[in-house]
Amino acid sequence: MAATEPEPPTTTRSRAKDHSPWNWLLFVPIVVPLIPALYNSDAPRILGFPRFYWLQLAYILLGVATTTLVYRMTKKRGGR
Repeated sequence: MAATEPEPPTTTRSRAKDHSPWNWLLFVPIVVPLIPALYNSDAPRILGFPRFYWLQLAYILLGVATTTLVYRMTKKRGGR
């Protein structure tokens, strides 16, 4: 008879699955900069910068605000 090796214990990895509808908001800062109609002209200029450049800064602020909002709305409340 051949000795059989014992099977290692199966461990189930617990992954946090958050199916919150708030997560859909994270697509906003991804999709909005992909719309060329928003920045395909030179005017208006703010402090001498054409629309394309100051809209890039606005997209960064949009991304930060959206990410912060989604984080705060989906964060688990511990102990309360």
